[in-house]
Amino acid sequence: MNALAATNRNFKLASRLLGLDSKLEKSLLIPFREIKVECTIPKDDGTLASFVGFRVQHDNARGPMKGGIRYHPEVEPDEVNALAQLMTWKTAVAKIPYGGAKGGIGCDPSQLSISELERLTRVFTQKIHDLIGIHTDVPAPDMGTGPQTMAWILDEYSKFHGHSPAVVTGKPIDLGGSLGRDAATGRGVLFATEALLNEHGKSISGQRFAIQGFGNVGSWAAKLISEKGGKIVAVCDVTGAIKNMNGIDILSLLEHAEENKGIKGFDGADSTDPDSILVEDCDILVPAALGGVINRQNANEIKAKFIIEGANHPTDPEADEILKKKGVVILPDIYANSGGVTVSYFEWVQNIQGFMWDEEKVNKELKTYMTRGFKDLKEMCMTHSCDLRMGAFTLGINRVAQATIIRGWGS
Repeated sequence: MNALAATNRNFKLASRLLGLDSKLEKSLLIPFREIKVECTIPKDDGTLASFVGFRVQHDNARGPMKGGIRYHPEVEPDEVNALAQLMTWKTAVAKIPYGGAKGGIGCDPSQLSISELERLTRVFTQKIHDLIGIHTDVPAPDMGTGPQTMAWILDEYSKFHGHSPAVVTGKPIDLGGSLGRDAATGRGVLFATEALLNEHGKSISGQRFAIQGFGNVGSWAAKLISEKGGKIVAVCDVTGAIKNMNGIDILSLLEHAEENKGIKGFDGADSTDPDSILVEDCDILVPAALGGVINRQNANEIKAKFIIEGANHPTDPEADEILKKKGVVILPDIYANSGGVTVSYFEWVQNIQGFMWDEEKVNKELKTYMTRGFKDLKEMCMTHSCDLRMGAFTLGINRVAQATIIRGWGS
């Protein structure tokens, strides 16, 4: 089941629990706008190359649409649609005044030079600048993009609309980015994990973690969890996988990964099969890479008691059912990884006010939002006698549905 089919399935199940009528259900599901543009650039060798860019704006009932832009060879309409819809529910679960959007360009950023990436980003921005905006649609970084990409978008957008720092989030600090934004998704994973474990009478200290993915989310989650006494026993990234059942020294691993562009060759742990990370003997599994990695092929082999979804849509619906029967508790992505969009909201607020916060305030506010979000999520689980995933979906969808009805759009 692809990401869009799985997301639509979860939406339908939550809609039934909420008792939404078919007209409102259809209104919530159909995207507000889908954009597809051709981006042709001169490469460094003088040849021309064309790429396809996408932006799906899903819903704006609760506020401006919000979502990342990813540069990846497999960016395609169904995936972007699914991620845009998930952003709508995620911002509602986080209780921040946004709707959902997502975008991307089908390219391999590793095969493009910095100047080619800049030209591609500027051409993409030229094609969509009149469809994004501070109070319309606010992009952010995603897979294959980062603060520099946002700086180029901000600069190109400002050529048309004047200086507009709030038009993107995840910017460099010198251009109005927020302190704490880089660590935000990983820190949100930490706060979400603490909230879940507290519910089960446990704490992070002493728990064994396996983390799939060591990019921005996985590396920050690993660092922050280890600082709280969690034991990271297995990690993988695109270069390979390592494990050490006595616990990996995360600070040394971060240094190694920085110097060697990946974790491969780290001498403080044994090399292992990347596919084995998901089924490693651990207490808590954190998938923090691509979607669809937990499926019916490997779900029965998973040994973790808890799964914290740091990535978007890492668990297929079939795997969900298998894991539920095994008693595995899954903290869903639309809550667990909402720390990034929450601090993006803080950045947007700071830009609009022209008043920047210190990092302590950012992190304190993030903990408040993540703790409140878990409480709201559990209340929906009790109301509808459902698991955490359906609790999150019913929470998000209900908030968007109420805003839609109040606006008079639901009839």
